[in-house]
Amino acid sequence: MSSSTNSAAAGTSQEESFLPPSLPVPAADPASTSSSLGGGMTQAFRFSSGNPRIEETCGVMHLFPDDAVSSSSPDLPVGRQPLVCVFGVPDHMTYADFCQFCASFIHHILEMRIVRNDGMEDQYSILIRMDGQDTTDNFYLYFNGRRFNSLEVEACRIRFTVDIQYTGYKGSVEHPQTSPANISEQPSCPVCLERLDQDTSGILTTICNHSFHISCISKWSDSSCPVCRYCQQQPEKSICFVCQTSENLWMCVICGFVGCGRYKGGHATVHWKETQHCYSLELETQRVWDYAGDNYVHRLIQSKTDGKLVELNSHCIHSRDGCGSCKCADFGLNEALLSSKVEVIVKEYDDLLATQLENQKLYYETLLQEFEEETEREISEAVEMALATNSKVQKKQAKLDKCVKEKKFLEELNENLMANQEIWKAKLLEAEERERNALRAKNDKIQQLEEELKDLMGCLEEGNSN
Repeated sequence: MSSSTNSAAAGTSQEESFLPPSLPVPAADPASTSSSLGGGMTQAFRFSSGNPRIEETCGVMHLFPDDAVSSSSPDLPVGRQPLVCVFGVPDHMTYADFCQFCASFIHHILEMRIVRNDGMEDQYSILIRMDGQDTTDNFYLYFNGRRFNSLEVEACRIRFTVDIQYTGYKGSVEHPQTSPANISEQPSCPVCLERLDQDTSGILTTICNHSFHISCISKWSDSSCPVCRYCQQQPEKSICFVCQTSENLWMCVICGFVGCGRYKGGHATVHWKETQHCYSLELETQRVWDYAGDNYVHRLIQSKTDGKLVELNSHCIHSRDGCGSCKCADFGLNEALLSSKVEVIVKEYDDLLATQLENQKLYYETLLQEFEEETEREISEAVEMALATNSKVQKKQAKLDKCVKEKKFLEELNENLMANQEIWKAKLLEAEERERNALRAKNDKIQQLEEELKDLMGCLEEGNSN
């Protein structure tokens, strides 16, 4: 990696040790999304690292595009180096989690640097330099597209890196950045206090620009830095509870209500008028405002340089010139008077806060009592409704039992009728058979009588003729 010419003071020993083999540095716009570097087209991405409240290093990383294909290795770009960038690592993954994810290649990693990319919220990227090209290729082929774990949808996205240019540095005058020329000895790991030698152990540089041995930081299960406690997973931004704005916010120190200031929607002032909660904390400056006294009443503010709480107006206004040269002869008396005034103000503040808390306690106890009464009334109504429903269910059950008994009786009656039907069918067949036999006998007898009558008539006719 080559440093930018306009930011020579921004390089640290870790940044210089992250340099790959010599590459031509292009005179291209670092804000462009694509450029020509090393004889081919690359994609440029802005990145930054460091605690924004103290110091911040900015730069541009030049990466091979996704469609860069090599004839010898169909999945790998031509002209690649043992330097890759892992994109889109979710913030909830700690340094130890990522080291465990790539544990099979951890002993081949020389350096790892955590950076944040512009426009990528809740994610960070990792620049990795390994000990050989074959190991880097195997790392790319094994982890590219692999999910970080089976419970998440995020997958590991890896791009080969061509060059990294550091374009700027901004920080507090109280925390000047050390120039590489002023470093006389190799820095040490804050955990094990051993020298940071990449030849013996890999080096991991956190997002706040603190370097550790990879074996040491992999045992740190927290997402914050062991040195400055800067957390890579930033808390969610507060918003006004009424208008949802995120600018000029004030938080009530009594109940925690967050509202916008009078120059926005004025919902913090409306909250004070409705609840009489006098004290409100400005989230941006951490200052406390008293609505009743119409002034600030805080004693401590947060320093923007190192984030520590410092006392407000605790020193003499002439302290820069020395008390001997200023008119501070009664400095001890003034200090005593100031201390007594502070004690009175603190006592008054404590009394006011206790009164507000007591009023708030009574208010919430009243709400709790009303809620309990409402709950008891709803429970009694539910019990009455349940009893009425139970009575209806019992009546329906009785009707159902009666219908079941009638159905059973009708089924038995139907079975008996079916049995009787078979019997009567048999009797009917027997009666029909007897009737047919009787009719056949009757017809035979009639035929016999007719023959006898015919014979008798023939005899009578013969007798008459004689």
